[in-house]
Amino acid sequence: MSETLEGTIEHILFFNPDNGYSVLRFVSDGGERLTVVGEFPPLSAGERLRVAGTWEMSPKFGRQFKAETFIPSLPAGRTGIEKFLACGLIKGIGPVLAKRIVDAFGGETLEVLEKTPERMREVAGVGEVKYKEIRKSWAEHEDIRGLIIFLQDHGVSTNLATKIYRHYGPKAYDVLRTNPYRLAQDIWGIGFKTSDAIALKLGLDPASPERIKAFLLYLLDKDNEQGHVFSFAAGLARSCREELGTEEEAFGRALADLIRDRAVVVEELPGDRAVYRPYYYDAQEDVVAAIRNLAGAPSFAPPFDIDAAAAEIELSFGITFSVLQRRAVRESVQRKILVITGGPGTGKTTIIRAVAALFAKWGKTVLLAAPTGRAAKRLSEATGREAKTIHRTLEYNPKTGRFRRDPGRPLQGDAIIIDEFSMVDLSLMHGLIRAIPSSMRLIIVGDKDQLPALGPGTLLRDLIECGRVAVVRLDEIFRQERDSLIVVNAHRINQGQGILHPKKGDPESDFYFIRADEDAKAFAAIMQLCGYRIPRRFHLSPLSPQIQVISPMYKGFCGVDRLNAEMQARLNKSGEVLRLGSREIRARDKVMQVRNNYEKDVFNGDVGTVVHIDPVRYGLVVEFDGRPVFYDRDELNDLALAYAVSVHKAQGSEYQAVVLPLLTQHFIMLQRNLFYTALTRAKNLSVVVGSYKALYIAIKNDKPVQRNSRIKEKLLAALETSGSSGGEAFDLTGGLF
Repeated sequence: MSETLEGTIEHILFFNPDNGYSVLRFVSDGGERLTVVGEFPPLSAGERLRVAGTWEMSPKFGRQFKAETFIPSLPAGRTGIEKFLACGLIKGIGPVLAKRIVDAFGGETLEVLEKTPERMREVAGVGEVKYKEIRKSWAEHEDIRGLIIFLQDHGVSTNLATKIYRHYGPKAYDVLRTNPYRLAQDIWGIGFKTSDAIALKLGLDPASPERIKAFLLYLLDKDNEQGHVFSFAAGLARSCREELGTEEEAFGRALADLIRDRAVVVEELPGDRAVYRPYYYDAQEDVVAAIRNLAGAPSFAPPFDIDAAAAEIELSFGITFSVLQRRAVRESVQRKILVITGGPGTGKTTIIRAVAALFAKWGKTVLLAAPTGRAAKRLSEATGREAKTIHRTLEYNPKTGRFRRDPGRPLQGDAIIIDEFSMVDLSLMHGLIRAIPSSMRLIIVGDKDQLPALGPGTLLRDLIECGRVAVVRLDEIFRQERDSLIVVNAHRINQGQGILHPKKGDPESDFYFIRADEDAKAFAAIMQLCGYRIPRRFHLSPLSPQIQVISPMYKGFCGVDRLNAEMQARLNKSGEVLRLGSREIRARDKVMQVRNNYEKDVFNGDVGTVVHIDPVRYGLVVEFDGRPVFYDRDELNDLALAYAVSVHKAQGSEYQAVVLPLLTQHFIMLQRNLFYTALTRAKNLSVVVGSYKALYIAIKNDKPVQRNSRIKEKLLAALETSGSSGGEAFDLTGGLF
């Protein structure tokens, strides 16, 4: 049963800035000290609240009041007013000045602040500067207080009210009354559904043109999140009709308004129209134009015999190139753009080393880059040369959100080699290709059969399939890799064939399949593998970042979320704990950075170990490859447990040992390219735990979701028009063995 309490915040025990979850020590007007939990904006000790909610019993923290709504309230009485002013909420007023103000105005203090704030000048110590600061801060407090009350009357949470006020300030009321759908476009974390709920509660007409336009932009953003560069107009019209009840004529008017305002760009297609967000349309056009210009630029061959130089490199490396590898080396110095693609064990890294050595012999400068920090580090270790992330190569500025390298300040060098190119989306390619001058060569290396990038586009596949860019396909497994069941099975999976098992009783194989038809049995096997068997084989701690579970899904019995919670509880019983609402991070936990942080030099997907908990500053230290990085309270949501990760998060990484659950509960994600990508993350050991049925489904399902993109068609047309083929596409095959 809902109750209402009124009182004063005595102390803020916990506040999560990401979602507003707070734990407050609260003193009711009746004098009772209690704990209040719920979602709040940033609050200060001394503030008064009227909270409505219910009592609950926490197993860990005992009886507490769970607030569902709250309204800031003003105190009464000299003592209450003085505490309120002294709490720091009103900037410019501290404990000493608060006492002077209350001594001057008594019980009328708050009325003076609201109606005649200029009287603050009567108080000793309040000059013109201090008066303006107090007046401005009091007005802001009144605005947000009023907005919270206004929105709560319409069923909107206080957390959202705070976000809205922070963004718009005093203009928040005007935005809410005229076009609440602006919230979805202007404020991160507020989507169409939230802004639509607010709009309808505020009485906006469900057939409003603003609602239809906001829904269309929401659909476009959703498609971009799914990897599409554009959406089909017919599909958008159908969604509007089915979900909003929109008539065709109203849809057409809304789309025309968006086109007029250049909120969208529309391109005519045979039988339909492509609808883009302007950035993705422009990025697509820029990428195609830049590739056409680069492919058409003059290319100068080195002044020495390339084959003889390649033979010298073979001798120095102690290897013998295959026919395709030798062709790749030769073409790298003859073409302006070259794509080298191949699966595991086909020598892509060897080619990168050889190409870099060949350019060095020529006296040319080569840049090495990869999409992620993990991939760049692997590239640097494999080649013995400096490699950076593409963002660092382009000198990304986190303050402006832009690259410092662009057409006005292009990259310096004679060639750039991009590894793990399957992870490059349209946005990143746009930044990269704009910074490459016509004098530079672009060499792209990647595995076309891995998962595509998280962002929109399928750049590697488009460049290969357009038929107008030189491509070398490496498909021969080299002798030293032929005994690896990881490599052999990866190629078999890619061809839709069943896996090969190790010889019976072979304790040194690098691949095993453990049959577990039931989820509980698979879960138990994973726990045993990660907690005992794999650590014993490689002499590693169970908490080592070199042991990685990769699950196809987040939800489910063997999904990422449950595996992380259970593995933390079973493998890490450390006494040092930092609590984030319902989450816990412990010393020695394996954690992953989930968004790029260029100031800390840590990137989305980087895995490290928590080495220190700092309860005083409410922060912690994570060690990434021997480098300690401190996270304060506001940055903790950038970290997630990483005992188990998704396949996309693991892409571009390499681990000594990988455990991969493959169960029928993962049905929606059982796809060949996903299985193939997960398997090839393992360097020394890959263990698949699951059922033969799930294994069969994953191998046979070679129908990944198609992405809407026009790069391939536009490249084909552009390179034909320019009269440049960019070189023939090579597709020589040397056989797997």
